[in-house]
Amino acid sequence: MASSQSTPTKVGILSLGDMGAGIARLLTAHGIPVSTNCTGRSEDTVERARNANVELLSSDLELVRQCSVILSVVPPRDAEATAQRIVDALLSGGSREETLYFVDLNAVAPSTCKSIVTLFEKARVPVKFIDACILGGPPTPKKSGQGGKDLEWYQPSIPVSGPHSLSPLPDGEKLASVLQLRSISPEIGAASGLKMCFASVTKGFTALVTQSFTTAHRLGVVGELKRELGLAVPAHLAGAEKGVPGMPPKAYRWVREMEEISKTFHEEGGWDRTVFEGIAGVYRAVADDGVLGREKIGNRSRGTSLDDVAALMAEGLEGKKKKTE
Repeated sequence: MASSQSTPTKVGILSLGDMGAGIARLLTAHGIPVSTNCTGRSEDTVERARNANVELLSSDLELVRQCSVILSVVPPRDAEATAQRIVDALLSGGSREETLYFVDLNAVAPSTCKSIVTLFEKARVPVKFIDACILGGPPTPKKSGQGGKDLEWYQPSIPVSGPHSLSPLPDGEKLASVLQLRSISPEIGAASGLKMCFASVTKGFTALVTQSFTTAHRLGVVGELKRELGLAVPAHLAGAEKGVPGMPPKAYRWVREMEEISKTFHEEGGWDRTVFEGIAGVYRAVADDGVLGREKIGNRSRGTSLDDVAALMAEGLEGKKKKTE
């Protein structure tokens, strides 16, 4: 019988954005092989894959043939399409003797998550689905140096839910331990729902302070707003100064995430959709801005401070207003 050391579980990740690359680096640092399919992706994505020691495969077919686990880490708008890619690969010749574990880590509503499960069920492919979510930033080493296995890592929280776990895999317990997966419910939708509730607070706050400081800039009272927040609620000011500058490169992804939150709060909580549809509009405005919308993670030039984001948004919105008058 082959040992898990001689045949370690290979993990496929779709795709290698900032979060996916961080997870890949964490796994490879702990001796867990990672593969991806970057066909048709940007050179930035390919470079991230190489830097994370990820094996580049030529197709989704090769991915499902070689990997026992697929981690889906994509913008919310691509979650269902990514699952469909795996279905198509399995149906087109990626048949396998063992079950494939599909871990959906995307920021989607419980109902969207359940619709993804339905894709696999209708196709009758050998997939065990795990609902999961990521709460926090990408995994990063806390200390510099070689051989990340022995380093301490910052890791996001990854709650999971549903009837399945990775434990049946030869080294599934190791994989779950490295990722620090934590089961919170046997029900599909619990983990994705938790993500929606969590992100509504964190990213909802970022949208509100973006609107607030943009308006304060137009009024010429940014300094006074900072002073009063610093005196009354300093933690809010600190959160704004940290959260808003990091947001512009992610704004395009957060549009759909806010729509998924709106969907969740309406379907699961009984609330009207308007609040988070409005917040989606805030991030759409940032993503559409001629300056901030071009910002990329790891290659920043503008919007690197709360004040600069506010100034650029004030200028951009004023320009749009004049065009419509």
